[in-house]
Amino acid sequence: MKILRAIGTASLVATLVCSSAFGQSAETSGGDMQMTAASRQQLIHKLVKEVNNSYVFPDMARKVEASLHQKQNRGTFDTITSARRLSEVLSNELQAITKDQHLRVTYSEAVIADRKSYDERSPEEAASYLAMMRSNNFGVDKIERLPFNIGYLELSRFARAKEAAETLAAAMTLIGHTDALIIDLRKNGGGDAAAVTLLASYLFDKRVQLNDFYYREGDRIEQRWSADVVSGVRYGATKPVYILTSKDTFSAAEDFTYALKNLKRATVIGETTAGGANQGDDKRLLPNFSVFVPLGRAISPVTKTNWEGVGVTPDISVCANDAFSTAQVAILKKFAALEKNPGELDHLNKRIGELYAGNIGSATCSR
Repeated sequence: MKILRAIGTASLVATLVCSSAFGQSAETSGGDMQMTAASRQQLIHKLVKEVNNSYVFPDMARKVEASLHQKQNRGTFDTITSARRLSEVLSNELQAITKDQHLRVTYSEAVIADRKSYDERSPEEAASYLAMMRSNNFGVDKIERLPFNIGYLELSRFARAKEAAETLAAAMTLIGHTDALIIDLRKNGGGDAAAVTLLASYLFDKRVQLNDFYYREGDRIEQRWSADVVSGVRYGATKPVYILTSKDTFSAAEDFTYALKNLKRATVIGETTAGGANQGDDKRLLPNFSVFVPLGRAISPVTKTNWEGVGVTPDISVCANDAFSTAQVAILKKFAALEKNPGELDHLNKRIGELYAGNIGSATCSR
């Protein structure tokens, strides 16, 4: 399964010295590399070829080719001698043409491994990736049981399902018996599509079609369904779920949010998300350059479209900083509406008052 990647996430690279493929001019300085007219031309040629061959929108790929060649002829890139700066400029050009935040060029100090798929990693790369994911607890930043038995799960990324499954199962087991759940994706920049499916599977009682993906290669649609069986405790389809978002919520995190919102399984609170719906993979261009190319696009079985360029609109729009308290208030009001015990109702109303006293809605959203 390909990966929905976060902006700026570097490729896994082989720990080799900088290649001499660029000849005598490929000298490094402070982690950068000197670019010549020949190396710039070679990079742009490879970039145009890869985008034409792989980008999910062929018509847009041709626009990229025309625009980059036009700028080349005008000498737009002639004064750029920094490899790092050239990758940034090319990324900005690609995104200006396509409006696709996933499409970007990356420069790496180390030589990028030449492989056809993510799973062709060397044992050393696999071990390094696993160590990095473990050090980040596979994206599970916080698990908490809040007052009145509300579960809270904060995810900073959707780590690969293959490696993260055990940690996600443990997290869902810990909060499996709460009466409502808040999933915080405000700082989540994306990750693995299979992990999105895995986490969503805990929130249903039966198989449900989530978001499908259309791939240019093979002109095919790949359906995504929740799993029949999950490890640990299944949260189920009846208890309230709230998803917190911000303008930085991106890619796979938007995939999760969009699916659960449209399936009426979760209430989304916060800000409109970043707007990246095109799924892709890293493609090696030259020894120290790669491009992340969207190979497919999401299609909701409900809306028949996706969130590319527009983001996922929250059900309750508030500043990201207010989303956590707002979600708690919404849950507690539901609890209060059903509460028959006067004493417990007083406790609920007191807690709601405390949350309001925290000045919900008083701040201006940061942009």
